Amino acid sequence: MFLLKNFILLLLFASLAVAADGMRVAHVDSKIIFEGYKGTRRAQEEYDRQVAKWEQQANLLQRELGFVKERLEKQSLMLSEEQKRELEAEFSRRDTELKNFIERIYGRNGELLKENEKVSAPIIALIRKAVTEIALSEGYDYVLDRATGAVLFWKNENDLTQKVLNYLNSR
Repeated sequence: MFLLKNFILLLLFASLAVAADGMRVAHVDSKIIFEGYKGTRRAQEEYDRQVAKWEQQANLLQRELGFVKERLEKQSLMLSEEQKRELEAEFSRRDTELKNFIERIYGRNGELLKENEKVSAPIIALIRKAVTEIALSEGYDYVLDRATGAVLFWKNENDLTQKVLNYLNSR
C-alpha cells in the first residue's frame, strides 16, 4: 500500500511537471467548502438531533442499569436467594442491553457512522459535481484538494494508465 501511494504521488508530480506545458491545474480546500456550505449546517443539525436521541436512549439505559445495581447492593442482604438471582439476572440483562445498544450505535459499523455518511454523502457528491462543472467550464485539466491531497477532477484524455501498462507489458 505504501508503494502504491508513493507511485501515485510520483505520477501526480510527473503530471504536474507537464502542467508547465499548457496544462491547467487548480486547487480547492474541500474542508473549507464543506464547512462553509449552507446545506452542511442543515445536515449537521439533522445529524445532531439524531445523536441527541441516541444519547438520551443510552442515558436511560444507563440509569436503569444503575437503579438495578443500587437495589442489588442495598437490598442484597434482605433478599432471598431466588430474589437475589432474579435481580442479578435483571442486572445482567440490562448490562447486556446497554452494551449491545452502545455497539449498535457507536461501534465500528454502527448507526452513528451510517447516519454521518447519510447526511454528508449528498453534500460531498454536490461538492464534487460543482468542482467538475467549474473545472470543465474554466478549462482545468486537474483540480487538487488541499485538505485531503486527493485529485478531485482530471480530464480523461490525460489518463496514461493503458500506455503505462502497454509499456510495462512489452518489456
